[in-house]
Amino acid sequence: MSCQNYFEELIEKTIENTIWRQKKCINLIPSENTPSLLVKLLEISDPQGRYAEHKTALKKEREALSGSGALKGDQIYYYQGTQFIFEIEEKLKEVMKEYLGADDVETRAISGQMANEVAFKAVLKYLSKGGDKLPKLSSSGRFFSVMNNSLNGGGHLSAQPFGALFNFVEEEPVQIPLQQNNPYKVDVEKMISLVDEKKPPLIIFGKSLFLHPEPVKELKKYLDSQDNYFPVVMYDGAHVLGILGKFFQDPLSEGANIVTGSTHKTFFGPQRGIIGIKVGENSPYSKLSGEVHTRTFPGSTSNHHLGTQLALLGAALEMKHFREDYQKAVVNNAKSFAKSLYSKGIPVEGGEEDGFTKTHQVVIRVKNFGDGKEIATRLEQNNIIVNFQALPDDETFYHPSGIRMGVSEMTRFGMNGEDFETLSEIMADIIINNKNKKGDVENLRKKFTKMRFSFDEESSKGIYRKLMESIFGNFL
Repeated sequence: MSCQNYFEELIEKTIENTIWRQKKCINLIPSENTPSLLVKLLEISDPQGRYAEHKTALKKEREALSGSGALKGDQIYYYQGTQFIFEIEEKLKEVMKEYLGADDVETRAISGQMANEVAFKAVLKYLSKGGDKLPKLSSSGRFFSVMNNSLNGGGHLSAQPFGALFNFVEEEPVQIPLQQNNPYKVDVEKMISLVDEKKPPLIIFGKSLFLHPEPVKELKKYLDSQDNYFPVVMYDGAHVLGILGKFFQDPLSEGANIVTGSTHKTFFGPQRGIIGIKVGENSPYSKLSGEVHTRTFPGSTSNHHLGTQLALLGAALEMKHFREDYQKAVVNNAKSFAKSLYSKGIPVEGGEEDGFTKTHQVVIRVKNFGDGKEIATRLEQNNIIVNFQALPDDETFYHPSGIRMGVSEMTRFGMNGEDFETLSEIMADIIINNKNKKGDVENLRKKFTKMRFSFDEESSKGIYRKLMESIFGNFL
């Protein structure tokens, strides 16, 4: 097959896949979302192929470069033609600082996992400089241990020693203990006892299997009672970044020092990462943000993908405008979906007395109906896209008992509580009765193709058309 013929076949398959995923499927994968047209267009505009490496200028560098185009604010830019990117990046920092309640943010990480790794590097580098109040490192210059959520307890792989923590921790992490009657919630009393005993220098909250808030406030209360123990409290908010605030939890205001996250799960931006820092002027970590910036560039990035960074600003402005309505809808839909699935005879995790979930996620136990992988495949054959999930009591990830779902993308396409109840009826027929409901799923999805919580073309007074013409003018 010639390159031209294969290229044409590739285009046809891409069209087919896009129509299937965007018009015929109900997408319930909790780590995914569809960006708006505005965000997609910004992502493929001119900055998509450009560079804008920069770092904070030292005093002598600022003096030497004063008045030159290379110095923008307090940053040295190593490429020309970057004034627009500088302005975009400064505005993005402003909007994300406000959203997170942060003192400082780093917007150049290109994934949530990179954001985590940058945070680990920055804290380790900061501690390596020593200080009377700072925790000590091991003889090899690593964290002697950290506290985290275990993989079986829902923790993300990046916070495990075989993940992004690989080069940074000496011993096995101290695992955050979970409640016996609800392994999706932390046993706060045991956690505080372990912290008091082990004194880990870094405590990492946050999960990929995320149903309930993390006990940041409770930990902060304990730490405030200590005179000589100052760990860094980190919150991996990748899954819940888009619902942080009054409808879920606000980790930086509750006592976390660092919040990291992916910008494309509940937050409806392009695939990138973000780091928010809040430590206070009198904290022994008052200059930690400088290490975060340095470990981002030149520590972890060169080109920080300017197209998606521009698109992230578009998404951040959407989130700022629609935040309250969107977050409320997501949380309410997840609760409705969980309760409806439970009423149809499907076991739902998270605790009935706790409403099953307080995030965008809904987790069901399907082992009475088949292996999790088989059930996920069966749902996919019926155009419902989920992912299989090992539950806390599963012995192996190879035979998962659960299915993990999220409501954020379909909420954005307009589904409400009643619609998720209709979906739960369809799913029960597929999971319990092994019925073919593909046609019903396609008919349901037809009702939800117009995106909500975004600036549409009508309200933008033709600006979309101008943006498209500027992007495609040289190609069409």
